[in-house]
Amino acid sequence: MSGNAMRLQAIRDVEAYVPPAVSFTDAETPGQIFGENVFSSVVMQKRLPKLVYKSVMATIEHGAMLDPLIADAVASAMKDWAMEKGASHYAHVFYPLTGLTAEKHDSFLEPVGDGTALAEFAGKTLVQGEPDASSFPNGGLRNTFEARGYTGWDVTSPAYVLENPNGNTLCIPTVFVSMTGEALDHKTPLLRSQQAMGEHAERILRLFGHDKPAKVVSFCGPEQEYFLVDRHFFLARPDLLNSGRTLFGAKPPKGQEFDDHYFGAIPERVLGFMMDTERELFKLGIPAKTRHNEVAPGQFEIAPMFERGNIAADHQQLLMTTFKTIAKKHGMECLFHEKPFQGVNGSGKHVNFSLGNNQLGSLLVPGDNPHDNAQFLVFCAAVIRAVHKYAGLLRVSVASATNDHRLGANEAPPAIISIFLGDQLADVFDQIAKGPATSSKDRGTMIIGVDTLPQLPTDPGDRNRTSPFAFTGNRFEFRAPGSMQTVSGPMVTINTIMAESLDYIATDLEAAVEAGTDFDTAVQALLTQIITDHGAIVFNGDGYADSWPIEAEKRGLANLRTTLDALPELITDSAMDLFEKYRVFNHREMHSRYEIGLEQYALTIGVEARLTLEMGSTQILPAAVRHQTEVAINVGAVKAAGGEADVAALLEVSGPISQLRTALAALKEALAAETGHSADEAGALAEAEHARDALLPAMTAVRAAADVLEGIVADDLWPLPTYQEMLFIL
Repeated sequence: MSGNAMRLQAIRDVEAYVPPAVSFTDAETPGQIFGENVFSSVVMQKRLPKLVYKSVMATIEHGAMLDPLIADAVASAMKDWAMEKGASHYAHVFYPLTGLTAEKHDSFLEPVGDGTALAEFAGKTLVQGEPDASSFPNGGLRNTFEARGYTGWDVTSPAYVLENPNGNTLCIPTVFVSMTGEALDHKTPLLRSQQAMGEHAERILRLFGHDKPAKVVSFCGPEQEYFLVDRHFFLARPDLLNSGRTLFGAKPPKGQEFDDHYFGAIPERVLGFMMDTERELFKLGIPAKTRHNEVAPGQFEIAPMFERGNIAADHQQLLMTTFKTIAKKHGMECLFHEKPFQGVNGSGKHVNFSLGNNQLGSLLVPGDNPHDNAQFLVFCAAVIRAVHKYAGLLRVSVASATNDHRLGANEAPPAIISIFLGDQLADVFDQIAKGPATSSKDRGTMIIGVDTLPQLPTDPGDRNRTSPFAFTGNRFEFRAPGSMQTVSGPMVTINTIMAESLDYIATDLEAAVEAGTDFDTAVQALLTQIITDHGAIVFNGDGYADSWPIEAEKRGLANLRTTLDALPELITDSAMDLFEKYRVFNHREMHSRYEIGLEQYALTIGVEARLTLEMGSTQILPAAVRHQTEVAINVGAVKAAGGEADVAALLEVSGPISQLRTALAALKEALAAETGHSADEAGALAEAEHARDALLPAMTAVRAAADVLEGIVADDLWPLPTYQEMLFIL
């Protein structure tokens, strides 16, 4: 199908679009269906024996050790509930180091001797599964011939039923570990880190007079940005299909220059998709809250409410799967790549972090007078210290070949990690550095000048979109994670560095109190010391300014521009000791993450390089040559007729074609020089460096020539959907 034909078909689909009938009815409101497919505490209370229910809730709410004797009762109730909802199979769902979701489905039916079958689901089956572990990324933790791995039931994340037109499946969130107990997934370290952070947060709460504080957990509210493109265009772009981003594409005449897409009216087709996805998310207990157009054309955002960190991570994975599935129903493809289109804003996944418990709520709420709120100031100081001391680990937690296209541009935070506190908190900590804080900037009032409008309260500080780690009123927003990433990685790092910082603070205050120092005096001395030693991380200015990297260097803040700059942070002695001390990773697990990071980086760029060579050789170059031939024939015909031939048009296309041929030859040579997959860290590093130093520049040269040709070659000959079509035909 030619470019014109694809464009016309896509336009017809948009014009003829009728949203699927998924709207809520009077008998089925959002509140009524919310969580209807979740084996929630409400469902468990109705279906489990009282003592079993209390035991399960003690594990979920208070972190008590799971009693294995209750497993049979829970499994039986879970099976009956799921089968009543049409489930015929169950699956242990886990999150391997691919960053994607993995699952193995098994039937409830067990054959019996008389040729019939019974539905069975034993407690041991609920608690533990055994998928093949040999073919997942492991970074040297496993050999290919060593296939045994275990999944283990995560009781703190509820099971759910996943619907399909042909039958439903009971999904059980699990961890995934090797037979030696080492983490092969993202969930295991997340649970470990959350436990470590909570333990030391509770020590501080006891110092503030909370004798028996409820279990402290981390909370996460991830904002998900994404693009939608018509599926005709997606399937006609091998680069989008295989790598998630366009490897070719000239800048369209109109992009996002007018800022007219941001918060604009949502196109009907997109709104139909959003409503459809939200209905499915509600049924799965995912609290989708906000939807809107993002900055770039074709870009949108959904923001769920805060949840416990491990549940938020599970829900994020489920959300992305749901979006992909529902988009196809509406004739579109959902793109989560951080930079699917060059020259327009990419997509992030802002991780909003807080910590707290069900007694006190969030521990990062400053109140009206934060200068008097010593408990808040201590927890806020813990964040400041943690981010300053372990900025490199935060940077590497968001490092990937795909996110490198986004970080550091004027659309996302710079690669330099810093904290934005806002005017009010920055002023309070400035006072603390010089002595006791005695005041806080008040909220203001905005008078708009229209009599019919009320006076509006204003916050004592503005927001900062350029800051990687910004305080936003009752939480910190980590803006650097990429839209394709699991939130588990950043949350593991935040939890662990917070565990160390809270441990440091609790130990200091406990020692001071034991030595007879007045508690308030000890707190004041500690806060002064922290802001003096770590205040360099606080930056309330413009992170996009050319002067910031210079100032950051003076402050001693690292600028880890690329993934390969950041990855060594994982295997420094201090990083490995930190994660081992708080029992999140051992040294082997840390080295495995480093090696997997190198492998994924090289594999990602290698796939893109081969795609660039294939598309350039088999699609773009032939189209350009056909155009050149048509122009040459026209020039010859005009000249033969005695007219003035347009030789300039022939020269205009000949130059870029020559450049494209040269660039393709150089890329082919660079690919031939690939070092090949290596099983050790040195080999993996060499392969990654080759991808960065040889493949990326060669791909850029091919693209430069091809994008020039896109502006020259006749539209009916150009083989790929253009940016103008993909971004604006929805």
